[in-house]
Amino acid sequence: MNEGANDALQSQLRALNEKFAERLADELTALEQGTEQLQQSRDQEHRRHLMLDLHQRLHRLAGTAGTFGFNVLGEQARLLEQRAERWLEAAQPSSQALAAVTRAIRQMVATERSGRSEPGIAAPAQESLPAGSRVYLLECDIEVGEQMRQTLGTFGYEVLLFPELGLLQAAITGLQPDALIISQHDGELEAVSTLQQGLESPLPLFVIAHRADFDSQLAAVRAGAKGFFVRPLDITQLENTLENVLNLQLSEPYRVLIVDDDEDLAARYSLVLRNSQMQVQTLSNPRQLFEVMRSFDPEIVLLDMNMPDFTGIELAQMIRLNDEWLRVPIIYLSAETDINRQMAALLKAGDDFITKPISDNALTAAVFSRVQRARALSMALSRDSLTGLLKHADIKEQVALEVERAQRSGKPTSVVMLDLDHFKQVNDRYGHAAGDNVIRALANLMRQRLRRIDSIGRYGGEEFVAVLPDCPAEQAERIFDEIRQRFAALSFHAAGRTFSVSLSAGISQTDGRAGGGELLERADQGLYLAKHQGRNQVQVAAQA
Repeated sequence: MNEGANDALQSQLRALNEKFAERLADELTALEQGTEQLQQSRDQEHRRHLMLDLHQRLHRLAGTAGTFGFNVLGEQARLLEQRAERWLEAAQPSSQALAAVTRAIRQMVATERSGRSEPGIAAPAQESLPAGSRVYLLECDIEVGEQMRQTLGTFGYEVLLFPELGLLQAAITGLQPDALIISQHDGELEAVSTLQQGLESPLPLFVIAHRADFDSQLAAVRAGAKGFFVRPLDITQLENTLENVLNLQLSEPYRVLIVDDDEDLAARYSLVLRNSQMQVQTLSNPRQLFEVMRSFDPEIVLLDMNMPDFTGIELAQMIRLNDEWLRVPIIYLSAETDINRQMAALLKAGDDFITKPISDNALTAAVFSRVQRARALSMALSRDSLTGLLKHADIKEQVALEVERAQRSGKPTSVVMLDLDHFKQVNDRYGHAAGDNVIRALANLMRQRLRRIDSIGRYGGEEFVAVLPDCPAEQAERIFDEIRQRFAALSFHAAGRTFSVSLSAGISQTDGRAGGGELLERADQGLYLAKHQGRNQVQVAAQA
């Protein structure tokens, strides 16, 4: 192309950019007005209509902004488009999520109008993403990085890709992610380690290297790595480690119940334990014990030994009469120092003895060590070791509980039974280790895509069960059809080969009469229909 032609082209491009900038001002105004209308609306169907309009506008902006040089705006619009889509697809769209989306859109508009955005760095609002979902990825190979971004996006993560270390450092300075993934190259780990030291709390770091030698792993450990992976990358293994680490960080506070008639003393213990990030409830009237045990569901109980009309030993024995609380540790709090009396109390019921007075640090250490082991034991007893999902008996119990709750509330609950298609062939062709990897990937995907109130269990082998409270069958069908599509898009690697796996699912819905067992049978019938009609599909079972 000669110089004159090139100048003419550049002139035309500048004109197009200026025209887009003018159009952009109107588009930003429309987005702002749309968020205001959403805030004012109280009708759910009207909200959905308004959100659909915002989703379409964000989709157009995400596709065009980068082309005209507005790279940051395009990336932010893409992330917000995905969040709007998740709200539209949610079985029970929440007002809290809606407020977060509209707040993030307004911030994007304000940032663009003020001209504060920088090329190459997307900076959504701190509160705009769910905890544990924002990941920064440093990968100089854009094509490889984009594939990783898309795959992790399937699991529900918002991944921002940075091809250069400087851009990553600038982004972390402006807004910290929940985790870092670094593709290891010369000098980068040392720089990341220095960056981590300047942060108030180091970020969970995951390192991808070209080899698994001693020096590479030592460098990763010194940089604070929580996971180390070698190319060719098994991204489902990376996601599994990422999910486990973030879940550990985001786990719910330990729940402690203090039963003591001295309200001032109980309040002090509560303050000390709450200061150590525990959730505490105090009870001065033991007659309310069972009600509080059921509503609060404590993971440990601290019992005063001597109270008016009751003894701590009697209350402990009453707790132990109920099988549902056998796993809950009971610690006596008392000024009793006679070792024989302490032993007599422990032999009747209880697990440990704390003598009053006790220092704040000693109390915290004693409670923390006990409740930590109790939660680990409870998880080990009720969770499948491969997937971390509920075991067969526990998910059946959860189905029964949610069905009973649905019958009382009159709100629909859906039960889903799903199965991996042709899973025996996966084990036969690629080995059982690859099969385990596929099962873990599906478990993690379901955890990412479902709500906290939903329960998921490994029913046996490659079969899973999910129970979705307050969710009709047609919504459950949409949710699991999306999970089916996302799972089928995953690539697995074994023995130098790449393969994919599909799933089939059946869904049943409460009708006010059927119990948990019958709903499981109906979901199984739906699964059989999905298998019979060709697999890789979701079928809703007919009502009885």
